[in-house]
Formats: sequence, C-alpha cells, structure tokens
Amino acid sequence: MTISFFRRLALGVAVFAGLAGVAQAETPAEFYKGKNMLLIVGYGAGGGYDAYARMVAPYLSKVTGANVIVTNQPGAGGLSALNRAYTATDQLTMMIVNGTAAGLSQIVDEPGVRYDLGKFGYLGIVSASPWIWLVNPDHPIVTNVQEAMKPGLKIRWSASGPIDGLSDGAAMTCAALKLDCQIIIGYKGSNEAALAVSRGEMDSIYVSDTSANNYVKAAQNKAVAAMGRKRSRFFPDLPTIFEQVQLSPEATWWFDFRATVDDLGRILVMPPGMPPDRLKFWQDAVAKVLKDPQLIADGDKSQRYIDFQDPETTLKKIHDAVSNLTPEQKAQVKQVLSRAK
Repeated sequence: MTISFFRRLALGVAVFAGLAGVAQAETPAEFYKGKNMLLIVGYGAGGGYDAYARMVAPYLSKVTGANVIVTNQPGAGGLSALNRAYTATDQLTMMIVNGTAAGLSQIVDEPGVRYDLGKFGYLGIVSASPWIWLVNPDHPIVTNVQEAMKPGLKIRWSASGPIDGLSDGAAMTCAALKLDCQIIIGYKGSNEAALAVSRGEMDSIYVSDTSANNYVKAAQNKAVAAMGRKRSRFFPDLPTIFEQVQLSPEATWWFDFRATVDDLGRILVMPPGMPPDRLKFWQDAVAKVLKDPQLIADGDKSQRYIDFQDPETTLKKIHDAVSNLTPEQKAQVKQVLSRAK
C-alpha cells in the first residue's frame, strides 16, 4: 500500500464523518428555517377557517423561522384537501381542519374519505364553538324550542352539503326532538344558507356561534337556542336546549353526542408519519403561538377567539367522538344523516 492510498482513505473517512456530523446536527429548527411551510385551508378565502389560518400564520413564521403560507384548496366540504394532507410526505404541510365535518364523515363512511383522523399528527385545537339554532327575525317559525315541538309544524332547514355542520346538525336536532323537518342542501355556504332563511325561503339554520353572531348582529337572523350544555359567549342570555325543554334520555344522548363532535372545532394537524422530533417542534411552536397574549388580543378584537387545547386533549376528543360509538349507534347516526336531500 502506498502513502497516497492511506491519504485517500483518511480523506474519505474525514468526509464521511463530516457528512454524518452535519446530518446529526440538523435540528428541526435548522431544517425548517427559510423553508415554505403550507398551511392548508379546505375552503375558499374569506371564511372562518381562512381567517383563523391567516391570523395564526405570521406568528408561526416568527416562532419557527419557516415561511408559513396559507393556501386555499376548496372542494367536497374540505375533504379533498384533507385527503391530500393525509398523504403528504414532504414534511412541509399542515392543515386547519373542520373537526366536526371530518369526524362525522369518517363515522358514516362518507364516500371519498381516505383518511383516518386517529393517525394524523396533532398540533392542537385552535378554537371550538357552541352551535346555534337561528330563524328569520321578522317572521320566525319558532321563537323557542318548545314551540318547535308543536304537532303539525314542518320546519325547513338550509344547508350546503350532506355533512357540512349545517345539515348534520339540523338532522340530529330533528331526530332528537322528533320534529317534522325537511333539510335542503345546495347552498354554497353558511352565508348563502343564512340569507335563504332571512328571505323566507327556509325556516331555520344550524351554525357555529361565530357565524351566528355575525348574522344576528346584521339583523339577518334570530337565535332560538344554543345547542349544547354550555351557553355561547356571543349570546350569554340565550338559554341552551337543555335549559329550554325536558329532554328524553334518547334526545339527551343525541345532543351530548353532537356537542362532543362540535367540540372538535378547528384542529391543526400534520400528516401521519412525521419524524417525532419535527412533530414535537411544531407542537411546541403552536402551543407558544396560541398562548401568545398578542395573538389572543388580536383574536378578541376580530371575535376570532383562541381556545387552545393541547395535542393530547385533542386526540382524546377525537377518540371520544369518532371511536367510542357502538356499531348500533354508528348505524343510527348514519341513518339520521341521510335525511339531507
């Protein structure tokens, strides 16, 4: 062997060791610094999910060093984007998810669902809202829940899709209270569905309290009830459905189940299979951002409130809402949600 051979061998070992050292030294912060990180919204621009994403994105960019870019990918009520996020492998994707719609779609085996909510990497819940029953303020078909239960009354509900929050909430309300209902889908979103009620085309709409607050303030709709056990911060004087009527055990189950699903709220997720250290990096960043007093104040000003819940709590809520149903309960939910036409 010549001296040059040993020199080449030593050089090769040194280069290999140097490369290994670089790989070992690349922390998540170094990996994400300066990279474009997509924050996907499964709806068009201007809606509530889009507003939350754009409010949070600059704070995440500042904390992580990545360029967090909000991208709108509407389609199938958010399911198309969620399917794509589920299979993303670039480690540069996160999504703000409609937990209620995503959970119910999985429960009833909605065609097109190609994800498992239990397998995402969870960053936490951004916010969760009670949902509200609204009617026309000038010609309300009902002014309280007791009136809605009068024999012979038929109530028309406006919605956009078979599982969109609006239609499934209406369907469960009608099943629980044994109301005579017709659920009409095809409206482009909650704004258009609420306008249909204000014009008298429809009688009622079931919406989140953040949307309900806008419609009521505009004198477009009137609130009938908060649809869970807790009152809305926007409507502190509005009684809940539990406060307005004596519910049967069956109705109690329906409204408690619905509240559990509604409580999933707006969830930040990353695709399955993220390296644990990189997932933890984003979990820590999201927790820091969503506890930031300035962001919370920004949200309060725009009434986009932050109600952060950590990844462990989020995953437990997913399990409680999606995985704890008996086969009989799952079949019943599927049957009730088929009412939307």
